[in-house]
Amino acid sequence: MEYIVSARKYRPMSFDTVVGQTALTTTLKNAVKSGKLAHAYLFCGPRGVGKTTCARIFAKAINCQHPTADGEACGECESCQSFNEQRSLNIFELDAASNNSVEHIKTLMEQTRIPPQVGKYKVFIIDEVHMLSTAAFNAFLKTLEEPPAHVIFILATTEKHKILPTILSRCQIYDFERMTVQNTIAHLKEVAEKEGIGYEEEALAVIAEKADGGMRDALSIFDQAASFCQGNITYKKVIEDLNVLDAEYYFRIVDLSINNNVSELMVLLNDIIGKGFDGGLLIQGLAKHVRNVLMAKDPQTLPLLEVSDQQSVRYQEQARKADTRFLYQALRLMNQCDMGYRTSSNKRLLVELTLIEIAQITQPDDSTGSGRQPRKLKNLFKKLMAAPQRKEDHGKRTEQPSTQPEVKSAPQVAAAVVNKEGGKRNEEGGKLKLSGITTSWNNLRQQSQPRVNLNLNTGNGQQQTEQQAFSQEDLELQWMSMCNRMPQRLSGIAARMKNMNPVIVATPQQGEAPSVEVTVPNEIIKAEMDAIKGSIVKTLQIYLHNSAITLSLRVAEQQEQEKMLTRREQFEAMRRENASVEKLREVFDLELA
Repeated sequence: MEYIVSARKYRPMSFDTVVGQTALTTTLKNAVKSGKLAHAYLFCGPRGVGKTTCARIFAKAINCQHPTADGEACGECESCQSFNEQRSLNIFELDAASNNSVEHIKTLMEQTRIPPQVGKYKVFIIDEVHMLSTAAFNAFLKTLEEPPAHVIFILATTEKHKILPTILSRCQIYDFERMTVQNTIAHLKEVAEKEGIGYEEEALAVIAEKADGGMRDALSIFDQAASFCQGNITYKKVIEDLNVLDAEYYFRIVDLSINNNVSELMVLLNDIIGKGFDGGLLIQGLAKHVRNVLMAKDPQTLPLLEVSDQQSVRYQEQARKADTRFLYQALRLMNQCDMGYRTSSNKRLLVELTLIEIAQITQPDDSTGSGRQPRKLKNLFKKLMAAPQRKEDHGKRTEQPSTQPEVKSAPQVAAAVVNKEGGKRNEEGGKLKLSGITTSWNNLRQQSQPRVNLNLNTGNGQQQTEQQAFSQEDLELQWMSMCNRMPQRLSGIAARMKNMNPVIVATPQQGEAPSVEVTVPNEIIKAEMDAIKGSIVKTLQIYLHNSAITLSLRVAEQQEQEKMLTRREQFEAMRRENASVEKLREVFDLELA
């Protein structure tokens, strides 16, 4: 007996057997019952959803001599019998993909003049109508607008946007929907039972997801899986045959990320890549998985999951463990990775960094008070987090007598001031605690500075102070260093402060305090600096070793404002200052663009 693939063997023969298009089939049946038929129909939708099948069923029902009360063809009259035996003279099919010229359309138009021999209508089904040339569309336009009374056109296309608007305006348009996973699974169950094939519902769910909404694709994959599994379709054999990554990997990746287990996450990634799976496809599949977990957190969005019932339960279990903030940020990171994957020169490293960042989302932040999540690698391994504090330059730390508090270094005091501004101060027992190699880059810069003794409380309660002299160069150096150490939340004002030039306006004489003046461009920037003026003064006092420094801010006068030079003016200034610039221009015959 000749073997027929399932997509052809189980092709629907009536409206009731069409899967997933209930609204459209009901409308067409009602049109047949009432006799109110349009002269042109356009069936649109993705591949394998039943456009051509519905066109044939509709054409059969239109010419049926004894239609049922529901608008279905009887299947017994001469017209139905001739259609079933593929000898009907009233129904014509044209593949526009291979017959798209003007001559083919003109030949078809000649056929419209001949009235039907049996039945009421001549039905012309034109498949893939968007493939017609512009000239063919124009030749078809007039007949489509005013066809003979006995002619009905049914056009089918997967790309409606390629059809001329003048064609669209003359048709009744029916948009076919993609098959849902549940509808596809239900239909595959019926086919499996008719064929006597055993199955696991999870295996059919994988086939339905792989088909991406097309029933024809689903049936083709079903036949392939049935051949591989030899009559018993199981989940493991299906993912092996289709080379699909097991969903269990995605569940494990999310669990490891929630627990900040980077080491096992990297081992799992290596196992996945070792099996031949592409890193980009892994990120795409993981993003879809995380999206499903997010949808499973709310009963209202639970129906949006296109998975089997067993998988839906697993998604709900993981949704209870995953924080919504974690899911949002994970989706954002994977979207960035997906966009940059094609252009990346080291694709595996990009995937690894993305998974590491996802695993850090639920880990406590070690930044300095900024409410914004920094894009950097934080503490990854517990052993590193528990590492002892880094030793100082000479590997020794002087212990103070019990009558005096512990000596704090200048970087420690500065870090405490910055943390106080950010609303976060990490102290234990009154002592500032640094986390060794796990500190941020700002703290690493601070640790490289020399240690000094500041503001030590003497035994009689008096405070020791420093009055060390400093130069203009020292002031400018420490000003720039301070701007570089400022936290991320102050990056805007820090960038502006780098362009400012602090000036010593009063040197200490006979007990007079040294005064520093900074000229700011406008009142807005002055107000921003006034808010952190105390921290600025304290930092300068620490790093310039002078606790008497004062700071004043002055808004620049109009004549002090720097003029913005054009590119031509900038070049002229460079040429005046350096004759080599002009010589270079002459040698290479350059022109200013």
